[in-house]
Amino acid sequence: MAGQIAGGVTGTVAGVAALSVGLLLRQAADARKVIPMAEAPPPRGDGVYGPKFGGPAIKMVILGDSSAAGYGVHRPRETPGALLATGVSRRLHRPVRLHRVAVVGSMSSGLPYQVDAALEYEPDVAIILIGGNDVTHISARAAAVRHLGDAVRRLRAAGCKVVVGTCPDIGAIQPIKPPLRWLARKWSRDLAAEQTVAVVEAGGRTVSLGNLLGPMFAADPVRMFSSDHFHPSAEGYARAAAVVLPTLLAALSEDGRGVVDDRPAAEVGVRSLPEAAQEAVRAAGTEVSAARGPAGRWAVLRRHPWFGEPRQWFGHHRSPGGTETAPVPSGRSASSAVGWTPEDH
Repeated sequence: MAGQIAGGVTGTVAGVAALSVGLLLRQAADARKVIPMAEAPPPRGDGVYGPKFGGPAIKMVILGDSSAAGYGVHRPRETPGALLATGVSRRLHRPVRLHRVAVVGSMSSGLPYQVDAALEYEPDVAIILIGGNDVTHISARAAAVRHLGDAVRRLRAAGCKVVVGTCPDIGAIQPIKPPLRWLARKWSRDLAAEQTVAVVEAGGRTVSLGNLLGPMFAADPVRMFSSDHFHPSAEGYARAAAVVLPTLLAALSEDGRGVVDDRPAAEVGVRSLPEAAQEAVRAAGTEVSAARGPAGRWAVLRRHPWFGEPRQWFGHHRSPGGTETAPVPSGRSASSAVGWTPEDH
């Protein structure tokens, strides 16, 4: 990893003092010692969710890296795929058949093989969470984006709807310290913006994850990180799933407006696709989808009132003391609004 970081540093901060480069290399080496290698595969959440509901099952696949596979949790119901399948089933009152083809440690270059596996299930909808390993391995960004775009196009050609959670902020990981953290954050944002453009051009929708979990992870690392202090805990995955779920439901809805539990999405407006991508990167939780008109030129930004997460543009207000407060829908926590919460047993 240190050698790969060196290559990235050379191109990113050309002209920086040798002392600074040395510091970055030492930080990369330290992070490599602290961040653990995967010891065992995560639990599988494959199966039917909501079998009590009538009608044909919605066939769902989840592709990507460890964040899609759910590495770091111990029960199948705690994985992102299971959380999303449960949420879709409960809100659409339909059974959902889930297949996980995500691979721990995968980079975007591994997506062609995952798509091959996913298409065997003839899916109705696919969720892709990818990008973190492309940043940590300093893989060529253009190639990573091309692989993702090709994956979305193949799935869409098969009639499958696609939702992509773009690259999260790798700078939020605790073992990565400044100034390496600042570079990791920039690389993450640059990749997320290019992912957004490629996915929307290919006919999919994106949800920006960005630094969505960063403040929560920093404030409560014991609760939000798993035991390896690198991957999210069950609560961390539930928070992420709560943000992806509204866009997933919007993709599955007939009109695509994203009305969830009578709480309509706020349509921020229409932008050129590159402008929309940059704006989404700066506002985590923003959905980007294609606008009507010439393909690949215009995009619509929406910000959903995701389950359990207070947002200022959805009735979020400040108390007299300056503290932001907001009611939680139906008195539930963020994760319980998705479907399962760590408090459930």
